[in-house]
Amino acid sequence: MILFPAIDLKDGACVRLKLGLMEEATVFNTDPGAQARAFADAGAQWIHVVDLNGAFAGKPVNGAAVESILKAIKVPMQLGGGIRDMATIEMWLEKGVRRVILGTVALRDPALVKDACKRFPGRIAVGIDAKGGKVAVEGWAETSDLKVLDLALKFEDAGVAAIIYTDIDRDGVLAGPNTEATAALARAISTPVIASGGVSSLDDLRALKATRSSGIAGVISGRAIYDGRIDVAQAIALLAE
Repeated sequence: MILFPAIDLKDGACVRLKLGLMEEATVFNTDPGAQARAFADAGAQWIHVVDLNGAFAGKPVNGAAVESILKAIKVPMQLGGGIRDMATIEMWLEKGVRRVILGTVALRDPALVKDACKRFPGRIAVGIDAKGGKVAVEGWAETSDLKVLDLALKFEDAGVAAIIYTDIDRDGVLAGPNTEATAALARAISTPVIASGGVSSLDDLRALKATRSSGIAGVISGRAIYDGRIDVAQAIALLAE
């Protein structure tokens, strides 16, 4: 199971939101490149980056910060937030992003996701953010009527590299991940699932690891790392055992 340390970008800085609310942002580092390098130096195999402003704007906003991260690290990076057309997908992949995450557009235009998977095999992930079990979009500002599993099943044969499942009700509040729902999703689909939201301790990572047979391939952690509740090197060692 892979640990994905998270860098959420708002106005060029590394922040963490509480329950997905932009007004509930805490700034942890004003140098995203240095933060990414610190994660890589601690042994991170991947870095997870989200352009929060971009998610709301529907287009890239924190491009300079993303490029500073790309310059600072040699480990692969996955990027989401405001990526809603093929031109933007191509742009980021050409700049060195290893994998792009499509969220809102996966609900609005699933054909684009499938086309991108054909053109860029292994480099497209789908981000499914859930609020009360339903898919949320537009930077979590809107909740649809579609269930998480129903959306995930639309891409079963598309060649999606991973489904990143975030429980918004757990995000940024250190309440523990929704292990049961994440494991249930992973068992129901063949696409690898990456858990996100609520991870607060090494015990949470142990609980997720215990469900490894379900198909959970990785876990994203942000606030708990910044708060010092989780040490990146320790977490990587735990998940690699």
